[in-house]
Amino acid sequence: MSVKITSKAAHAKQFKTLSAIEVKDIYMPSDMPPETDLGSPGLSPFTRGVHPTMYTGKLWTMRQYAGFGTAEETNKRYKFLLKGGQTGLSVAFDLPTQNGYDSDHDMSLGEVGKCGVAVSSLEDMETLFADIPLDKVSVSMTINASCAVILGMYLVLAERKGIKPEFLNGTVQNDILKEYIARGAYIYPPGPSMRLVVDTIEYCMKNVPRWNYISVSGYHIREAGATAIQEIAFTLTNGIAYVEACNGRGLDINQIGNRLSFFFNAHNDLLEEVAKFRAARRLWAKIMKERFGATDPRAMMLRFHTQTAGCSLTAQQPDNNVTRVALQAMAAVLGGTQSLHTNSRDEALALPTEKSAKIALRTQQLVAYESGVTKAVDPLGGSYYIEHLTSQLAKQGEAYIRRIDEMGGALKAVENGFYQKEISLSAYQYQKQVENRERIVVGVNDFTDETTDKKARLKILKVNQAMQKKQITKLAQYKKRRNNKKIESYLDALKSSAKGSDNLMPLIIEAIKAEATLGEICGTLREIFGEHKGASIF
Repeated sequence: MSVKITSKAAHAKQFKTLSAIEVKDIYMPSDMPPETDLGSPGLSPFTRGVHPTMYTGKLWTMRQYAGFGTAEETNKRYKFLLKGGQTGLSVAFDLPTQNGYDSDHDMSLGEVGKCGVAVSSLEDMETLFADIPLDKVSVSMTINASCAVILGMYLVLAERKGIKPEFLNGTVQNDILKEYIARGAYIYPPGPSMRLVVDTIEYCMKNVPRWNYISVSGYHIREAGATAIQEIAFTLTNGIAYVEACNGRGLDINQIGNRLSFFFNAHNDLLEEVAKFRAARRLWAKIMKERFGATDPRAMMLRFHTQTAGCSLTAQQPDNNVTRVALQAMAAVLGGTQSLHTNSRDEALALPTEKSAKIALRTQQLVAYESGVTKAVDPLGGSYYIEHLTSQLAKQGEAYIRRIDEMGGALKAVENGFYQKEISLSAYQYQKQVENRERIVVGVNDFTDETTDKKARLKILKVNQAMQKKQITKLAQYKKRRNNKKIESYLDALKSSAKGSDNLMPLIIEAIKAEATLGEICGTLREIFGEHKGASIF
């Protein structure tokens, strides 16, 4: 079969990074920033990594973000991935679950199990983790607006399995600010939402000591169109807002910082991404020490999970995505990530098949065991170009943080649409560059051929529509056999407490033990807190 190549050039030279930082042809010792003090890995400001030995001592946690259909189906995928060498689980929830609706709610129609697993009840949570040792596997859950309820279900499940809270190891995202900024999966207005975030943090600090109670996410901010500079600045200003809220509750800064974590994107500009992670660590250490007075070095560490860039994946020539993901994974590792998810080649078309998920996991394993980059700590440290980029990203990120401070902080920036407008403008500029062919996307605006559209040829995962009916029937049976009077009394107590200022986690957990559903608990809080309506940005 003949292939028609449309490109006339073998290489499209770029003179700016994706963040529009100008790039010279060559960097010399004179280009090293005058303030450069690399220090040592494991020591503040942690530019070179948060641990002295990094991957020479222990590899990053290998996760594959997974969830679709029912809890039964997703449980099978988890076991498949663990058998394939994955070292941590990462749960994707469907939109109804993220937005605090049970699967049988009118708002859930057509969305049950589509972009993640449906979890409405404690029974669903039990099925999701059936035969998985929760005291031996680190579990990350990407859940925000309904985080308190999902975490509560997980803690009750662990208790039923006889596992003490101090043996649980994992993370909840619990980052509501980025929902207002970039994703839109919010329920309540910012004030009550922040209260729930701090309730969760406070509860975990006292009861689940090894749990990462928040993962401040720049990932979705980048997916929405932000630059690397904006990803650093907006993520860290959100982190500042959470720390300030915890301070307002009287929590100790060193304890707060000890289990606080972050979540970043790994995009296409490999060396800028490496520098981005280094700059973010440097800035966060400075913020925690100078702004908040942290004295424990661990409280100054920026520990983070990375996911490769979903927005960079293309439906055209989807096999190219395997290479994109490999490069992005390499950027995350060279940048010093603590945990990594690699996207699958077919995610611009559908949820990943088992075959694609295995290729994505094998990509991490190839980087870990065959590339050689794990044999030295911070192998790119001292590169003239890397240090120049790190300095530029840190300076420009810090300038953004000052602007947000001047307008009153992250909450004010959310309310006045500042983040949203800045991201929209960056996304527009990038798209314009692609359409004008100033930036080449292989298989999309150059190097296209007659096999470009492989949607019909690549086997993709299709969520069975009958699954929704099965989930709703199961939920109806769950609700039918409960003691509904008992549930009502717990929900009434939760409603009363929500009007005050007490920590709501203990009452949420008691309601879950009584078999109240996620939708019932979130619905009760909706009655008191109301719902958030997004601000116009233009």
